[in-house]
Amino acid sequence: MMKRFDNKVVVITGGTDGIGLTTARAFVAEGAQVYITGRRQDRLDEAVADIGQGAVGVQGDVSNLADLDRLYAQVKRDHDRVDVVFANAGVSESAAIGAIEEEHVDRVFGINVKGMIFTVQKALPLMSAGGAVVLTGSGAGSKGFANLSIYSATKAAIRSFARTWTTDLKSLGIRVNVVSPGMVLTPAMQTYLQDNAGAEAWMQQAIPFGRLAQTEEIARAVLFLASDEASFIGGEELLVDGGFVAV
Repeated sequence: MMKRFDNKVVVITGGTDGIGLTTARAFVAEGAQVYITGRRQDRLDEAVADIGQGAVGVQGDVSNLADLDRLYAQVKRDHDRVDVVFANAGVSESAAIGAIEEEHVDRVFGINVKGMIFTVQKALPLMSAGGAVVLTGSGAGSKGFANLSIYSATKAAIRSFARTWTTDLKSLGIRVNVVSPGMVLTPAMQTYLQDNAGAEAWMQQAIPFGRLAQTEEIARAVLFLASDEASFIGGEELLVDGGFVAV
């Protein structure tokens, strides 16, 4: 049976755990050759072994442009094209206004915004009409959570880039959209819940669906936006958050 991503080349940054890893598995299951990145070689090796045949790991930090050059040089040597980019790498850190430090701003914007910009820009010479870019946003980009002003601003910026790049890339036939998860049971979230009594109960009460998302639910949204099923969708933000932002 034909799979949606047979013989497609997919690049996923931040693919060693959580949403990135689950999405990489889903792309491979649908026939794609997937390149994942991560900063730690040991975790990258574990993720590639977990995904199995069809996955390649390239160690690197998206905020380091030389690492991105190395990633795309390998993809070019192997396939000479990229069909889908899932710019997923990101970091979440908190700091209250009045206590924000320069290092915090540089680190969060460096990974979430600069890294995302150049992940996409450096892929473009390998992309052609019909290609798709999916950016990882967040419901935080539309909300006003305490102590998360810098992180939330990076996610609002990502939403903006999807709009402007849809205009910039329309002549090339490359679509750009955002998937914005809400509260998801990633390994990082599970650690947070274990360390913060009462947090899960608050989240379940705040989310209209009454639970946190599974990573598979986010992955399905990413694959939809990257597929031909979304061929007339561009510049959009798909909130996958159980109604948290909308309701």
